[in-house]
Amino acid sequence: MIVPHRVRELWRRLDVSVRDLPLGLFVLSVSLPPAFQNHGTLVGGVPLRPFDTLAVVAVALQALPLAVRRRWPLVCLALVTAGFALDQLRGYHSPAGTALPIALLSVGAYLEHYRRTTIALCTVAYLALIVGFHRLGPGEPASEFVTFYLAVALAWGIGAWLRSTRVAEAERRHRVAEETRTTERARIARELHDVVTHHVTAMVVQAEAARYLTAAPDRLDQTLTAVTDTGRRAITDLRHLLDLLQPDHGPEARTPPVGRLLPLVEQTRRAGQPVKFTEEGTPAPSTGSADLVAYRVVQEALTNALKYAHGGATRVDVRHSERQITVEVGTDGSGTPVTSSPGGSGRGLAGLRERVDVLGGDFSAGPQPDGGFVVRARIPTGSTA
Repeated sequence: MIVPHRVRELWRRLDVSVRDLPLGLFVLSVSLPPAFQNHGTLVGGVPLRPFDTLAVVAVALQALPLAVRRRWPLVCLALVTAGFALDQLRGYHSPAGTALPIALLSVGAYLEHYRRTTIALCTVAYLALIVGFHRLGPGEPASEFVTFYLAVALAWGIGAWLRSTRVAEAERRHRVAEETRTTERARIARELHDVVTHHVTAMVVQAEAARYLTAAPDRLDQTLTAVTDTGRRAITDLRHLLDLLQPDHGPEARTPPVGRLLPLVEQTRRAGQPVKFTEEGTPAPSTGSADLVAYRVVQEALTNALKYAHGGATRVDVRHSERQITVEVGTDGSGTPVTSSPGGSGRGLAGLRERVDVLGGDFSAGPQPDGGFVVRARIPTGSTA
């Protein structure tokens, strides 16, 4: 199986003219032997004539140009038509006449420009050939000429159909590639938003708090250490994201799963946000991308809590079951907005809703009657256990 595959690969690497040359040589080889002479296409009723030097020229004009039928289809058709006319008007009627429908099919399939002009010129040339037949021989009924014209026109039509199919397939692949690129850009934008916004917000809040701790060196040192740790986590998460963009990334390059929620909560606590964290149940053996989506829900909700309810009591409840992950993050409304935090882009919660919807889950986010804010998500894991 390996050898035929290698042979096919080597064959595909050859120039297209080299790959088409065997067809022309085959037509030439079956047209010159005496046993096959005068046993080809017969149009116009011109009496048979024995092969001579002009017969060899006519056969060569019809057979050898097939080598360039895809590279230069119009040149191929012109030479084959000249050879066919010489073949029929001289009465050789060789099997090389089969090259004409092949050339027409190739023109229909591969000619990019002047297609209508070519059809018109071919029709004029055929009418001129009919006039020559009537001058040299007894001629044939008009129905015979019409039948032959329709037959070669069918070859052109098959080529045109092949070309339209090829163009449609190319357009479909281009459209799929564009849609894939658009989807990937949106995914990367969401990942960047989730990673950068959370860590930068935490760093801004911590740095803002450090301004008021100059009189307490120990607490100032703790705060600056927290800023440094947050920056390092941001670099680590960005590296995870960049690994995903590598064409040869493996499963180990995934972004943080639900199992890293506790460090995320600890980071938020160090930024000055009191967070009560609860995690129940056992994660399903296979969660697909549900664990990453759950992580992003918690991350975005805690980021918003730091920005818009800093210092307010926050709770994070995560529950695992065989079929789904349930996440709820809420604040009690007692916090205050951080005026120096980066402004929101408005895509955070909307992006989360899209992610959860793709997995067939439910997502909601909104204010509570007591002034707090809660984010809820139910994310199916896809597990059938």
